[in-house]
Amino acid sequence: MIEFSNISKTFVAKKTEVHALKDISLTVCDGDIFGVIGFSGAGKSTLIRMVNALEVPTSGTVSVDGKNVAELSRKELRAFRKNIGMIFQHFNLLESKTVFQNIAIPMELENWPKEKITQRVKELLKFVELEDKEFALPRELSGGQKQRVGIARALALSPKILLCDEATSALDPRTTDSILALLKKINRSLGVTILMITHQMNVIAQICNKVAVLEKGRLVESGSVIDVFGNPAEDTTKGFIRTVINDQLPESVKEFLRNFKKPQRVLRLRFDGKNADDPVMSLAIKETGVNISILFGTVTELEGKVVGFQTVQISGTEEQLKAADAFFDEHKVPKFNVEL
Repeated sequence: MIEFSNISKTFVAKKTEVHALKDISLTVCDGDIFGVIGFSGAGKSTLIRMVNALEVPTSGTVSVDGKNVAELSRKELRAFRKNIGMIFQHFNLLESKTVFQNIAIPMELENWPKEKITQRVKELLKFVELEDKEFALPRELSGGQKQRVGIARALALSPKILLCDEATSALDPRTTDSILALLKKINRSLGVTILMITHQMNVIAQICNKVAVLEKGRLVESGSVIDVFGNPAEDTTKGFIRTVINDQLPESVKEFLRNFKKPQRVLRLRFDGKNADDPVMSLAIKETGVNISILFGTVTELEGKVVGFQTVQISGTEEQLKAADAFFDEHKVPKFNVEL
């Protein structure tokens, strides 16, 4: 478990204080794929670098499995860092060394015997599907292949935690999908906890089970991916989510709804595995007498589940609207008011 408790970080540059992080508290549980999203300058990289003490907080504590990272001695920190792998945006491979040699670096630094290094490198090459690139140089690889080498190197010492610093930002969409699939495989088959930072909401949607949103050094929203996608509270979060699910109603539709003369509610409804198979809309109309107009609908996959979102206008008498509210609650359909 990784715990950030009331973390703040201030840098001083040319006698000017820069508050990179301001009172951040987050918990990453074992087995999570936890995404931290925000624009450039939000403090994402500073936060993730505190896990392995490449940065230390100005105030607050970072604990991993109950150990305060800042209190570790140099010897303890060296042993501690063996359990943490890191993947970088620009791969950080040594251009003069082969794929085999790049992956072997962490093991060589730990003075592993050659036979053991060879065995482990071959295992990792098979795992990341680069068995035929053992003797290739980085310049002979595609971007996706380079990142696979970086991932194999990060896994060399069998870490419990994997830190991903914009691991897919330099890749095209198709390659991004393949790298995310590999990270999911690492999480599920090896039990590695993954903490990743990104500015790409589609990355969060595809792979993460939890998400935190940073803005100008502050934590503005966090929770399960399904809950945050289903009812984003902050404008920053809403903006990111629209890059994946653009459920903004056209102004002409909003104007129509604002001028609607009968009692109505405009709701965003979420359908997942618990209610996706039920004919909820037709039953609601039949049992409560309301009229339901679907204004927007989409289906996506979040946390490995197929999730549907519908924005609807529900109209009728006040009693019918109350009955519809109770109906959705009874059928466990999460509902959220839509601002017009």
